Amino acid sequence: MNTASNLHLYQRKGGYLPRVAAVHDLCGYGKCSLGIAIPVLSAAGIDVCPVPTSLFSAHTRFPKFYMHDTTPMLGEYLDAWREEGIELDGVYSGFLGSAEQVDAILRLYREYPGALRIVDPVMGDGGAKYPTYTDEMCEAMKGLVDGADVLTPNLTEASILTGIPYQSQDVDEAYVGRMMDALLSMGAKSVVLKGIVHEGEQIIRNFVSVAGGEVEEVSGELLPFMLHGTGDLFASGLTAAIYAGENLNSSVEFACALVRHAMQITPDQPDYQVRGVSFESVLGDVTALLS
Repeated sequence: MNTASNLHLYQRKGGYLPRVAAVHDLCGYGKCSLGIAIPVLSAAGIDVCPVPTSLFSAHTRFPKFYMHDTTPMLGEYLDAWREEGIELDGVYSGFLGSAEQVDAILRLYREYPGALRIVDPVMGDGGAKYPTYTDEMCEAMKGLVDGADVLTPNLTEASILTGIPYQSQDVDEAYVGRMMDALLSMGAKSVVLKGIVHEGEQIIRNFVSVAGGEVEEVSGELLPFMLHGTGDLFASGLTAAIYAGENLNSSVEFACALVRHAMQITPDQPDYQVRGVSFESVLGDVTALLS
């Protein structure tokens, strides 16, 4: 039986650096998206090829921010890649600026059929959509589920994708199983469902399953505060471990440990509650994947 513990999605070969398109937004201030993905993946020996979906002056936790939607440039941007003969080993997508940007990702899938598809469907948290996400965008995001090698939603995003009503962060195994089955039946090849917390416990649980396999749990210590950018750090750490040759289960374990380590040192930084998770000092954890 296939399980997350025996699923290796990528095998490193010699000194070759896998080339991964990172389809995310870019923020000038605050910790998230490409600002996390580029250094984390680079630390894992990955040749990161950014595809900026939006440009933000600061992330959306700040009361004032400027957003520039890059949708009009993406067609020519990807045309130039094709003309240069650029090849990709993976497509790792996150926050999108418009519903039309789903088509840009689907184009990458068509033009690079051998590339791994890692989808972090960044749409919301705590039962609510992010302020820049419309119903149209959320509906379009469903198009990235079918064929995703790894899909990494939190409970809010899983609810949006499946139509199963969001309850809370405290859900039982039956609810998790129903959600996982629904996402896998939509065509995802493996799912990492993040952020389940039972009331009164200091444990955060993630559940992992592959098509035709059993649901496995990966849990860790729940810290007594939340930070912006931890979802991006989790998905980037997961991607880094996958391309280092780790199996899916071990990759989830690594991502959990990376986020926890970064969160533990973040309170030493000014304005951390708004700026977000400070990961820079723990990039050595990522580099160690290659040792």
